[in-house]
Amino acid sequence: MTLAAPVVAAVLFGALLHASWNALIKSAADKELDTALIHSLGVFIAAPLLLATGLPAAAAWPYIAASSVIHIGYYLALAGAYRHGDLGLTYPVMRGCAPLLVALGSHQLLGESLSLLAWAGVAGICAGVLLLGLSRASAAPQGQRGRALRFALVNALIIAAYTVIDGLGVRAAGDAGAYVAALFLFDGIPYLLVVLYQRGPRGRRAALAYMAGRWRIASLGTLASLGSYAIALWAMTRAPVAVVAALRETSVLFAALLGTLWLREPFGAGKAMGVCTIVAGIMALRFG
Repeated sequence: MTLAAPVVAAVLFGALLHASWNALIKSAADKELDTALIHSLGVFIAAPLLLATGLPAAAAWPYIAASSVIHIGYYLALAGAYRHGDLGLTYPVMRGCAPLLVALGSHQLLGESLSLLAWAGVAGICAGVLLLGLSRASAAPQGQRGRALRFALVNALIIAAYTVIDGLGVRAAGDAGAYVAALFLFDGIPYLLVVLYQRGPRGRRAALAYMAGRWRIASLGTLASLGSYAIALWAMTRAPVAVVAALRETSVLFAALLGTLWLREPFGAGKAMGVCTIVAGIMALRFG
């Protein structure tokens, strides 16, 4: 498996999609509900897609079940991180630590090995992502930074876990479209039910009213989320999972831009240094 130029281009486009739906959640008044709404709406896209692709191979279903459960924890940690820290802080930390964890486990769990230059690329992207997030320009409100980072680091572990599981699952499925459709059919509704249960009867009425006014814009986030992950899973059938996982996290470049232009988050020298480090990491991956 090699990282061909078309795969690089596709994963970078997927990274833009991923940053976009995360920025949408961060801009929302109720981040938990927006997270739940975006992913529960995936049912309406996944069901017809699954009719078109057919069911994934039987060998893939244990991976789909495991990933669906793990994704509930991902959504909980994601909403918590965005509740306590800005997009520029929490998103890079979550996404920056996970690829290194995937790379460390990929040889044992996936039977993959990376060249020295590819390892340098993975490390460079992770370092650049963390520079973006931990720069002074990304500071969370007073007293909230530590809590936001704890949520983000827990989510990095969760992201690494489902990345490895889905990398194995999509190869067992033999069809990235069928696998991601089956995954999105099941993984969004449980988290929505958890969020609604936590709100209580009065809170549920308010939540339903909120979602009724947000479903149109949330559906754009759903398309971006499904498209982003479908691209990543397709790429994992053509390149090492650790390499795709690292390259996908270039989404922080788009997140930094969206955070600055849309959410009015500051951009300083630390973020600029992070951008340069990520670009160097991408070059090392491409030629490694």
